[in-house]
Amino acid sequence: MHPFPHHYRIGIAPEGEVSLDSEGLAQIRSLPPPEFGGPGGYWSPETLLLAALGDCTMLTFRAIAKASRLEWRALSADVEGKLERIDGNSRFTEITTRVRLIVPPGTDTARARMLLEKAERGCPISNSLTATKHLECEVVESA
Repeated sequence: MHPFPHHYRIGIAPEGEVSLDSEGLAQIRSLPPPEFGGPGGYWSPETLLLAALGDCTMLTFRAIAKASRLEWRALSADVEGKLERIDGNSRFTEITTRVRLIVPPGTDTARARMLLEKAERGCPISNSLTATKHLECEVVESA
């Protein structure tokens, strides 16, 4: 890992479909979600934020699991956010991340759950958000 601080830069062209660019990455197109009058079918700032949170939690878990020598078979997550109008401003007030982790038979599932919780706490995206965050973990043993 590189020493802190880390810096990130994104280029944005907001005409028509918003074009999101960053050096060395594929371009992403964004428009408002249907809830804000957009056409749907595009990434929006709201969906990108929730995706960033879920992605960060998953990647942090992978690093923690590797360092902790936890063997696992599959990992998936679903992230749901509640956007509300508070004092005239829209903001996410609650975000729930539901994680499903499949581990080999005989795995200490309490330890696996603890590592998932540690990943959520260690995710810099999660740590940057003021919304109330909930983590629901399902750890399943399977061959």
